[in-house]
Amino acid sequence: MAKIISHEEAVALIPDGATVMFGGFMGCGSAHRLIDALSKSGVKDLTMICNDAGMPGGPIGEAHYGVAKLIHNRQVKKLIATHVGLNPEVADQSMKEGTLEVQLIPQGSMAEMIRAGGAGLGGVLTPTGVGTVMEESPLCLGKQTVQGKEYLLMAPLHADFSIVAGVKIDKAGNIWYRGDTSNFNIVMATAADTVIAEARDIVEVGEIAPEDVRTSGVFVDYIVEGGQF
Repeated sequence: MAKIISHEEAVALIPDGATVMFGGFMGCGSAHRLIDALSKSGVKDLTMICNDAGMPGGPIGEAHYGVAKLIHNRQVKKLIATHVGLNPEVADQSMKEGTLEVQLIPQGSMAEMIRAGGAGLGGVLTPTGVGTVMEESPLCLGKQTVQGKEYLLMAPLHADFSIVAGVKIDKAGNIWYRGDTSNFNIVMATAADTVIAEARDIVEVGEIAPEDVRTSGVFVDYIVEGGQF
């Protein structure tokens, strides 16, 4: 059964240099309070795996929305993402200063690479990126020809920690997401050594109908209470 801990206790689990997956899509479905606590912790040299790099401003005027706080604080040394154009600080740190390594991969490829990491598979074959700079990516393990068609063999993605967020999480760690807040959270919860889930509401076991559980509690190690996000 997952253990309920404070944000401070959760952040203390994450050391310098850790590889961390962050669920969310431009802040939708992100663990905002846990990310905020991490941004104040001083942890550094993170490898961050996420859909994007957040945004410089949030929907109600927040500064550095979502994982953008970690980029702004220069706590990230490597970013693996699908697009970063909404956060100009990524370009500043990577292209102008050379302090941030960025590896971009197609969104669908990333989802399947994480799924492969969670399932213990050796990689993902995809036609996306054949004949492009993706062939030169450190995450591309080469090309394969299957039934006359070329595919890239993309490496599985696995992390030390996954930080996910759900609307309702019961005390056993079972998660229900509302609508599109599920995004990358579901696959990321399968692909890390330690999974920390932030809940808008922590409920008793049985309050989430079994058919509504999208992430099984067997994947979740720790729960933190996040409130509204």
